[in-house]
Amino acid sequence: MITLTGKSVFGGVEIGKIAFYKRNERQIKRWRVEDTDAEVKRFEEAKATAISQLQALYEKAMRDVGEENAMIFEMHQMMLEDLDYLDSIIHIITGQEVNAEYAVSTTADNFAMMFSSMDDAYMQGRAADVKDISERVLNILSGAGQSGIDTDVPVIVAADDLVPSETVQLDKKLVLGFATMYGSSNSHTAILARTMNIPAIIGLGEALKPEYDGAFAVIDGFDGKIYIDPDDETLEAMKKKQADDRAKKALLQELKGKENVTLSGQKINLYANIGNSSDVGLVLQNDAGGIGLFRSEFLYLENDTFPTEDQQFAVYKLVAENMAGKRVIIRTLDIGADKQVDYFNLDKEENPALGYRAIRICLTQPEIFKTQLRALLRASAFGQIAIMFPMIISVGEVKQIKAILEEVKAELREAGVPFKEDIEIGIMIETPAAVMMSRELAKEVDFFSVGTNDLTQYTLAIDRQNPKLDVFYDAHHPAVLAMIKMAADNAHAEGKWIGICGELGADLELTETFLEMGIDELSVSPSMILPLRKKVREAK
Repeated sequence: MITLTGKSVFGGVEIGKIAFYKRNERQIKRWRVEDTDAEVKRFEEAKATAISQLQALYEKAMRDVGEENAMIFEMHQMMLEDLDYLDSIIHIITGQEVNAEYAVSTTADNFAMMFSSMDDAYMQGRAADVKDISERVLNILSGAGQSGIDTDVPVIVAADDLVPSETVQLDKKLVLGFATMYGSSNSHTAILARTMNIPAIIGLGEALKPEYDGAFAVIDGFDGKIYIDPDDETLEAMKKKQADDRAKKALLQELKGKENVTLSGQKINLYANIGNSSDVGLVLQNDAGGIGLFRSEFLYLENDTFPTEDQQFAVYKLVAENMAGKRVIIRTLDIGADKQVDYFNLDKEENPALGYRAIRICLTQPEIFKTQLRALLRASAFGQIAIMFPMIISVGEVKQIKAILEEVKAELREAGVPFKEDIEIGIMIETPAAVMMSRELAKEVDFFSVGTNDLTQYTLAIDRQNPKLDVFYDAHHPAVLAMIKMAADNAHAEGKWIGICGELGADLELTETFLEMGIDELSVSPSMILPLRKKVREAK
């Protein structure tokens, strides 16, 4: 038996095989070929295979998610038949007498650069598409597999670390837990584990070796340990620990339908944070009062190009209808910092957390913003949707947002498209500037929601993604709590409500502190709703 020890970021015990997350790290080389006709034929065979794969994906998507979301695979098939694209590849092979891999890679770079330089947002989006179809052909030519996990049964996913664009594409039904060599307790891997209610361990270091791929193991998220090929005694102890944990969770089920009210009669709303529409089942299953944070950026992370208005509308409408009149707060796209999307073509930044992200992208690229706002407003006719804007630092930004929102409303009115005229709007309180201006900001919006992850980062001047700084990262720091209280007092002074949607909202050690501050709503991972309700009902 081998025991690995790291840092727990979510408790639980699961038993199964380890599967290392595989990345396609292919390197394209250029070499001279003697028979260019044979090389062209090799390319054409790879192209035909790619089209066949895309057709299969299209048919699966039609069954799983409908025609609107399946269209991307049909469009990619058409792009692979584009004469300009094909002529470029064949011309490079025959003219330069080089290998097909080099010709495809060069053409992809050239076409992507051409599309990216165009002014039209739709055409800019084609840059990601041409890269995607080219990657598929290159994988076939080189014999490389796809990135991700290759399994039909649930596994413990192991990796050096996982970025949001990787975690979002995992089939959640096949993930028992997460184990990473590096990473931070505030990473999106950790957030996803909390949402899914599965164990996760970070910081296992080089001891987590790729050679353990396929090994039978137990992950203990409570103690931050992984047992590889456990002996009989350890396995039995872990099975008992797993059973005890499940029994405690079963007891919490008795709290379903109960009020979130303290012994003294103080009430608070308990809402859920989600990343996509497939999480709504967890929200309902755990008896949340609503959705306090829908991270809409995951629609962008899941896509190969900018999601269309209709694509977004379909998702927002589905969530609103499934929540049956309960409030659904959707945060506008929060791309940037640690959530990078290729087709946004964002420049590399020295300090991305302080850079071009979230509302800053929306206000400088209003067409992207308006597309999302149109989808949100259209969906508001089907439920109680509210819109929340991230990374606010000034009243001027909020006024600019409201002006754009009014433009979109006017367009929809003119087109005769129904929407909720008095839709609630709110802002994230996640910068010290927003806290200091919170009295003035409260006059402009209907509610606040405190993003404690970023607020802690900016207040303490600590990069929350840097694991070396975990020892200094103190979410309970008096300065952070003072910031939250100031925002709460100023919101209430203007008759507005305030919630917390950051990870701190689920910190049971602070529940009574938040109740004392008069926080009106806590939005947490679905799995934390019932434990939090228990804590609230036991508070005086």
